[in-house]
Amino acid sequence: MSLADKLIVNLCPTGMIPRRAKVPSVPVTPEEIAADVRRCRDAGASIVHLHARGEDEEPTWRPERYQEICEAVAAETPDMVLVVTTSGRDWSELEKRSASLTVTGVSKPEMASLTLGSMNFPTGPSVNSPQTIEGLARAMQERDIVPELEVFDVGMANYARSLAEKGVLQGPFYANILLGSRGTADLSAANVAAVLAGLPNGTTWALAGIGRFQTRANTLATTLGGHVRVGLEDNPYYDWSDRTDATNARLVERAVRIGRELGREPATPEEARQIIGLKPVDRT
Repeated sequence: MSLADKLIVNLCPTGMIPRRAKVPSVPVTPEEIAADVRRCRDAGASIVHLHARGEDEEPTWRPERYQEICEAVAAETPDMVLVVTTSGRDWSELEKRSASLTVTGVSKPEMASLTLGSMNFPTGPSVNSPQTIEGLARAMQERDIVPELEVFDVGMANYARSLAEKGVLQGPFYANILLGSRGTADLSAANVAAVLAGLPNGTTWALAGIGRFQTRANTLATTLGGHVRVGLEDNPYYDWSDRTDATNARLVERAVRIGRELGREPATPEEARQIIGLKPVDRT
């Protein structure tokens, strides 16, 4: 199978919202996250998108916690593509949002999320001003970290292209298209096509469906030649008809099974780097 036919599975294991009271399998501690990533790597995931939680399960921006998590994941799965979040869902200060970018050593992240506009989530707004977006983009460039562009609607895709034309964003370009959240664009083929038309040329893209739309999004992206994002950050249930609890590994396994049924084998982490255009990494 050619590299172009391989399927990148991007794992989002924790996010900022799931709590064990409602999502029993969500990992919290560095050790739990690392063990869960190992299971998902074995199942076919090649990228992991990391959020940090404190021992109380609450999200944290603290750089020392990100250092602990990245070190634990890198020790358990040294070949995984490491991505850290710069989410502004719980805090807006640039210093806090860029703290995750300061992880050093062999566990230094290769990519970091960059949300390309403000939006409403069901629980409240996420504010991403142009100044913050550009500030985070500059901080990533200074540390040789590739932005993981987070796109929730067509306007964000258009803004990514504009920033690329201005040189604020530089390739390689990788985008997670996240559809189906209340307050942003619905999951539909028309919306996917519009977003793809708006992104910078040559963007490698993955599609995420929020909640009940995750499997539909996985199937649509795989069919269209894109890649997929899965995990408890976006979807707590394996089966929405009876609210069967999901685990990250089961969600990865299903995405891989769908990919194989559509003729696409999961990409290894090194193959994912080649597809996106990331530099090789040696953490041994």
